[in-house]
Amino acid sequence: MMSRTGWHNKRIHVIGMGRTGMAVARVMPALGAKVALHDSKPAGELAEAIREAASLELPVFAGEAAYRGIYEADLIVPSPGVPCKHPVLREAVRRGVEVLSEIEIAWRISPAPILAVTGTNGKTTTTVALYHMLEADGQKAVVAGNISAGEIKKALIAAAYEADSQTWIAAEISTFQLEWVRGFRPKVGALLNITEDHLDRHPSFEAYAALKARLFAFQTEEDVAILNADSPMAQQVAGAVCARKAGFSRTRPLEAGCFLRGGTVCARWEGSEFPLFDAREVLLPGAHNLENLMAAAAMAVACGVRPEAVVETARTFRGVVHRLEAVAEIGGVRYINNSMCTNPAAGQRSLEAFEDPVLLIAGGKDKAMDFGPMAEVIARRAKKLFLIGETAPVIEEAVRAFGFDRIERPGSLQEAVRKAHGEAQPGDIVLLSPGCASFDMFSGFEARGNAFKEAVRELRQEETT
Repeated sequence: MMSRTGWHNKRIHVIGMGRTGMAVARVMPALGAKVALHDSKPAGELAEAIREAASLELPVFAGEAAYRGIYEADLIVPSPGVPCKHPVLREAVRRGVEVLSEIEIAWRISPAPILAVTGTNGKTTTTVALYHMLEADGQKAVVAGNISAGEIKKALIAAAYEADSQTWIAAEISTFQLEWVRGFRPKVGALLNITEDHLDRHPSFEAYAALKARLFAFQTEEDVAILNADSPMAQQVAGAVCARKAGFSRTRPLEAGCFLRGGTVCARWEGSEFPLFDAREVLLPGAHNLENLMAAAAMAVACGVRPEAVVETARTFRGVVHRLEAVAEIGGVRYINNSMCTNPAAGQRSLEAFEDPVLLIAGGKDKAMDFGPMAEVIARRAKKLFLIGETAPVIEEAVRAFGFDRIERPGSLQEAVRKAHGEAQPGDIVLLSPGCASFDMFSGFEARGNAFKEAVRELRQEETT
């Protein structure tokens, strides 16, 4: 570990001027590094970031000049959105220029222990729940990483720079961030699940799963690895883990971690077993959210958090925005925003979270995913399906294969909300759970969720006037 003292005059070139890249640009000069910023977008699309770079007196290379001088770097830090197969990164490796992820640098400079959560689905909910458990225990804690939940938008490197040794950093970690780690070692790491996602970026599902496993690659027996005991893929990872292993399970007792026994979530740690909370007390809908809380609880217990603090959080935590977020009830119909549902497995589990009839709005950007399992659940559970975005025909074909034909293809999200509103009956749920990324129609899942909420607000205003 280089710590905070080994960066003086180190030439660091950052690719990407988004949230992560600009966080590196703020932190590393303060540690004595010489930072330059590179982005292939035209300068006109980077105006705000360029102004900040100017205030920091950092050189910027954009547009056609994006990669000028980049191989003069001692270290290149790519933003998570830059794939590892990018030709500039391949050439950097060929030339012997070091490439590191932002989270790797964050770990190296952090005086605070990092509690890292990864998995295909549930990362944000688990990370924020863990943060609340730490706070309920009177601990200093911060949320950071690949997370965007309301006002929570802090890059891990910023949290690491600002923290002291008495702070816990609860960090959401994506596969993109794990592509360039060389020593990243969370004190406690958790793997929630592994299902298909991002196959438009990763060469195969096996490659994607291998990246998830890198969360534990540099842990030692002094660290803790929490793995989903009900996930075969997560258990395959367990064999290569050197850290102390624990887990969470809805189906069976475990030697260490959290599990469900007769409707009660229990914990077993260091030879002691104790009850935590009744699963029926959890406010968040769906079996997947119970798993998320159990994972957070297992991490918290491993950190020495008092059981009472875990119980308090489990009984009061209402989740985060864009994740099964209750938006409104109009005429006895509930409107639920699950815009963060960006893959079919998440779409399947969110639909299964409700017993009431669901009018589902789905579709978005194609990531080369298999919609078969999600389509089967739609055919069993949905009252009607409204499809938007570039995957609409793909999902429709998958759903029709199961004999489901109650399908419409509105031209926009707003139109889908209005059509669903027109057909919903008291007791129904109108659910935005796309099962796809948002970039075909929106700038991100947050913009998509906000558009859904705005459409619902318009309906509510019309109903009350």
